[in-house]
Amino acid sequence: MNIARLADLVDPAACPRLVVKVGSALLVSRDGTPRREWLATLVAEIASARGRGQDVVVVSSGAIALGAARLVLPKGGRADLADAQAAAAVGQIALAELWSELLGGHGLTAAQLLLTLEDLEDRRRYLNATATLGRLLKAGAVPVVNENDSVATQEIRFGDNDRLAARVAQVARADAVLLLSDVDGLYDRSPADPAAQRVPVVRGINAEIHAMATGSSGSGMGSGGMTSKLQAAEIAERAGIALAIINGTHDAPLARATGQDIGTLFLPRRKDAARKAWLGGRLRLKGQLTVDAGAAAALARGGSLLATGITGVDGQFGRGDPVSVAGPDGAAIAQGLVEYDAAECVRLMGRRTAEHEVILGYAPRAAVIHRDQLVLR
Repeated sequence: MNIARLADLVDPAACPRLVVKVGSALLVSRDGTPRREWLATLVAEIASARGRGQDVVVVSSGAIALGAARLVLPKGGRADLADAQAAAAVGQIALAELWSELLGGHGLTAAQLLLTLEDLEDRRRYLNATATLGRLLKAGAVPVVNENDSVATQEIRFGDNDRLAARVAQVARADAVLLLSDVDGLYDRSPADPAAQRVPVVRGINAEIHAMATGSSGSGMGSGGMTSKLQAAEIAERAGIALAIINGTHDAPLARATGQDIGTLFLPRRKDAARKAWLGGRLRLKGQLTVDAGAAAALARGGSLLATGITGVDGQFGRGDPVSVAGPDGAAIAQGLVEYDAAECVRLMGRRTAEHEVILGYAPRAAVIHRDQLVLR
């Protein structure tokens, strides 16, 4: 049974496993205290989902906001990286305690899992996270996941929990992701415009859909916005996972959204195999290869990327690193794991395979990016 409407998110037959993302602005008041009464209504809904037979994974922000209040740090703990890391270290304890207490009131066991970008970019660590989440869910726990902001830096962080939630859904092999926002969903223009219309269902994100996003966080407390939510939806749709944006400012937000059909549901366009879904969901690419029209057409037909079709090489990358592939117009068309480093790609680009051994001084590989290591955008 496939997910086709918001109501399916609370149907265990259509959605056996659900990821729920809660942002800082919903969970923490502006004075840095947790919004316990509101959170209690959400936890009650999570308990009801568990009672229906659904597995639930929570992706929860709030550590920096909670920790900044306890340490009395300026700008909500976001004045600089050191403040954010210190606030997160203190706030994670408070956040875990909050979820543990409220879930425990329903007889549920909370489990904390802190992740960095590297944990999900490295294939081995990604599989380890998959095993851990799977075991926790099998044991009946409710995993509460957050980015490990106490050690993450600008270079190695997700930056927002919307995209983290989509990646966690991949790791957990979930059926859907539910992003709680401060609006009723995606609108065709700014929700502040009286003429704005909510988009109930999106079947594939394109340039027109991206143009509807504003990219900012209205509360000033979180790090995401509608742009990050659309990026999360792109990650989810590639893995065959539905994603919904609903308004979390109301008590019992799941019941309101699913019962009254208020939100935006993004339907997956395809379901890549596990490894290709992981490749497509990677956030940190080390460089870019630009290709001609012939190579772009070959990739669209499922072929590998050969050096003869490469017209440009950008970035510093080594063999096995993830790179983007751009078409003649500069738009990204694919990404994958490259078989040569940047310097070798420069030497090989535009050259026929028969020339490669002389250029390299060793037997060449079958392709610059093999089709098994490449995924189309």
